[in-house]
Amino acid sequence: MSSRKPAASKGKTVTVKDATFGLLRAWGIKKVFGNPGSTELPFLSDWPDDIDYVLGLQEASVVGMADGYALATRNAGFVNLHSAAGVGNALGNIYNAYRNQTPLVITAGQQARSIMPLQAFLYAERASEFPRPYVKFAVEPARAEDVPAAIARAYYVAMQPPCGPTFVSVPIDDWAHATQPLDARQVSREIGPDLSAMQALGAALGEAKRPALVVGPAVDRAEAVDLMVKVAEKSKASVWASPFSARCSFPERHPQFAGFLHAAPGQLSDALRDHDLVVVVGAPVFTFHVEGHAAIFDGSTTIFQITDDPDAAAMTPTGHSIVATMKPALTALLEMLLETKRTAPTGRVLPPAPAAGDPIPAEYALHALSAAMGPYDALVEEIPSHRPLMQKAMPMHGQDSFYTMASGGLGYSLPAAVGMALGRRQGRTVCLIGDGSAMYSIQALWTSAQRKLPLTVVVLNNSGYGAMRSFSQVMQVRNVPGLDLPGIDFVKLAEGLGCDAVRVTKSAELAGAYQRALSHQGTSLIEVMVDSAVPLLYTQKS
Repeated sequence: MSSRKPAASKGKTVTVKDATFGLLRAWGIKKVFGNPGSTELPFLSDWPDDIDYVLGLQEASVVGMADGYALATRNAGFVNLHSAAGVGNALGNIYNAYRNQTPLVITAGQQARSIMPLQAFLYAERASEFPRPYVKFAVEPARAEDVPAAIARAYYVAMQPPCGPTFVSVPIDDWAHATQPLDARQVSREIGPDLSAMQALGAALGEAKRPALVVGPAVDRAEAVDLMVKVAEKSKASVWASPFSARCSFPERHPQFAGFLHAAPGQLSDALRDHDLVVVVGAPVFTFHVEGHAAIFDGSTTIFQITDDPDAAAMTPTGHSIVATMKPALTALLEMLLETKRTAPTGRVLPPAPAAGDPIPAEYALHALSAAMGPYDALVEEIPSHRPLMQKAMPMHGQDSFYTMASGGLGYSLPAAVGMALGRRQGRTVCLIGDGSAMYSIQALWTSAQRKLPLTVVVLNNSGYGAMRSFSQVMQVRNVPGLDLPGIDFVKLAEGLGCDAVRVTKSAELAGAYQRALSHQGTSLIEVMVDSAVPLLYTQKS
């Protein structure tokens, strides 16, 4: 390494704002997502032509859009929020980004330093604490000239696996302050596995009689799905999707794909009971949603885990964890695996095509959508009550084909789909969403319509919070208020925000409506009126 100073730092001074834009350009960040406010105006003034300002109509939508865009481009999304109030509006989707492990650099305005002691209007007393603990790093720099370095650190931390959002609070008068320009740095992000731990895993896979691989979202995030398939085929292991996986990390029509693990301890343990070795790759061990006895942890099953998240490794209750990023770990495992004499397992058998009917069965609506989508289209999902049906009726093809929120917090997928459509290079983005979910961030449609993005939103309207209806049955609670949502007209809402929109009430109309919407030049919405009956999400055995 040279000890010579980089050229940029030799005595030259620039404004904090120009230093920041220089960093954004060096990192390849071409868009800034925001909803402007007074404390951000010095940052927004004389906006440069080479960076696109993406306007969203509310801060939660802005963060969701940046999240989807970051996932599509595999670079940090840059967000500018309006002071403490804007951060408050955005917190739900900041939490979603944290659980999704999406790299975001979030900046927010703050009042001028000179009037902070007076607790001025729009002032935040402890701005950097507000989004914690759901950011990896948060700071309000002590000096104006330290802002570019704080944003640089925020970017490198956001991009380091496990990725996540970071936060920098910037007082209004800092942007015009003089500072030294800052050179962007190269920071490596792959972490290799411990060799002896990998040898132990390779030996265990060689000796196992009925091994299972449980694949999670980190595999898809790392663009390692093809590697995952090679490991599965060489080891002749059954492959399960981890509970609530927010990505598709294995082709769901592959003959070794066994299905989706439940987020109920009892059902998950039953599914894995016949396996003597379980290797969890790119997921926690395990994400549960309800209580119950997890027999999988009783000791009869050997568990290994490969994760890029040291926290996930630390909380694993039993077995062996290997902390590494996916590509070096899976590459090493593939090289270590010996050819096995095990018979390749048979995966799940997809059910026959569901029958049409009126009112439209949800499974039929999902099956017809799957048939209408193209090979390069991506699905962004937020239909909690119908997700098991989606997993049956809509097998995903693997890398970069499926996205949802890892947190369970609604209001993510519609703006995320807008950001996805903005960032993807080919194919159409399809947002599959429930009527209840859609109303959390409906204003994101406006941004998509204004930009004529290749996005189709499919609203499955069952006139209520279907997941809550299901849970009230499972938990045997009665007379729960607030579960019905009558009288929402999504066609009028979408048209009012500038989208092409249509309502479908009969199964016979579905195929034509899907074809029209998916080929529309710009943003389209289909409101599908489905049967209000919802499946039980969990059986009594949990």
